[in-house]
Amino acid sequence: MDDDQLLRYSRHILLDDIGVEGQQRLLDAHALVIGAGGLGSPAALFLGTAGVGRITLVDHDRVDVTNLQRQIAHSLARVDQPKAESAAAGIAAINPEPRVRAITERADAALLDALVPQADVVLDCTDNFPTRHLVNAACVKHGKPLVSGAALGFDAQLSVYDSRGRTSPCYACLFPADQPPEEQRCAVMGVFAPLVGIIGSMQAAEALKLLAGMGSALPGRLLMLDARRMEWTDLQVARDPRCPCCGDR
Repeated sequence: MDDDQLLRYSRHILLDDIGVEGQQRLLDAHALVIGAGGLGSPAALFLGTAGVGRITLVDHDRVDVTNLQRQIAHSLARVDQPKAESAAAGIAAINPEPRVRAITERADAALLDALVPQADVVLDCTDNFPTRHLVNAACVKHGKPLVSGAALGFDAQLSVYDSRGRTSPCYACLFPADQPPEEQRCAVMGVFAPLVGIIGSMQAAEALKLLAGMGSALPGRLLMLDARRMEWTDLQVARDPRCPCCGDR
């Protein structure tokens, strides 16, 4: 680290759990963020401001004026721009140091199979069930920790799925692919704006702890938030040995 970096990241370096070595790990790390919307906006911004050296953003969508109620990485000036490119610009405006790659493609199995092996941590900030399973399958296949968040209405959930641990469940252990939930979208159901900020920020926190070498306490746990009552439910979840995704690992 040079003197400018020591100053920029000084509040991290003062933390005993991070210090110079942990901050250097962040500078050397590569985070893959799937989705640059409500969850991906705060997650990507915090990864960038914290000094993660490489960030890959994947989102095929474009910024719409209805996104601006909650997707804080974007601005009115960037309406109609690809979300991945807009979020990259948002990071650069705060911290120009991270090497940010914006991919304006849909996260299909082939793309994930190419990108996931290159990353140190993957953040699932998507909003649909099929893509979540594709991301999970790629992370299990390549042994990468997955930080998963979801938010709709006033309800949200967060967990870390780390297939490197023999007892850690994957996303499919909890939410089997053959039991899809009823399709619910923000455009129909609505979403409380600060809720995606809470969960996206927590996704960044878990990713940063993993990258800095602190580890995460969330594998095997599912946190659920009722934002109306501001109540958290903490569920212990077990790996399913019969899971078609991770059962044979």
